[in-house]
Amino acid sequence: MTDNDSKHLGCEFSGSSLSLVEAICQRHSVRGFLNRPVSQELMEKIFQISQSAPSNCNVQPWRVYVASGALKNRLSDEMVKLVSAEVKPNPDFEYPGKFEGEYRRRQIECAIALYSKMNISRDDEPGRRRALVRNYEFFDAPHMAFIGMDPKFGASVAIDVGMWAQTFMLTLVAFGLHSCAMGTMRNYPDLIRNAFNITDNTKILFGIAFGYEDLEVAANATRTTRDSISANTVFKSN
Repeated sequence: MTDNDSKHLGCEFSGSSLSLVEAICQRHSVRGFLNRPVSQELMEKIFQISQSAPSNCNVQPWRVYVASGALKNRLSDEMVKLVSAEVKPNPDFEYPGKFEGEYRRRQIECAIALYSKMNISRDDEPGRRRALVRNYEFFDAPHMAFIGMDPKFGASVAIDVGMWAQTFMLTLVAFGLHSCAMGTMRNYPDLIRNAFNITDNTKILFGIAFGYEDLEVAANATRTTRDSISANTVFKSN
């Protein structure tokens, strides 16, 4: 990549005082946002920087649809109605459904950490139901990004979409914003296709709510742990 290419991608932008390590360590899932829209100028800057994410053969398979304002509110209302009526989701991509072993342990630990901050006990069905609905209210975020991909790319190129999402979420932190990556946003993809007039073969993978964090929301104090690198990483020299 030449210097000119780098500038074209937005890498000449300034305005962040955080290092990469600081952005990584400060990123966390936010489940409560302020009623404060992100300016169009700042959004475009963040998305332009995110275009620098790694991509296999530079194919850039991610497709991103950002809903704000009235459209965001309408999509939220429609999703809340569907989930409240217990309409069965019809995701474009299947979700594993059940985790087992150490993966299940981590999932349970995450749920305990979150629900304890929200004062929701294991047998509090109304509380758990309310927590589910909050997903479809987008946690009051002013903006929701729906991320899709043509399924013909398969898992090997879907990795690119994940790298784009990580780049995007870290860039948000660098500019004082936060996000929540949400698998639930894959559940009713036809609403998104209709809202954005998507006529190609793009299928919805997940969504990312983003905006300014509301520090008064109890759920935002949730922090999860990470296992030591020995749980995931093997070093070998011969």
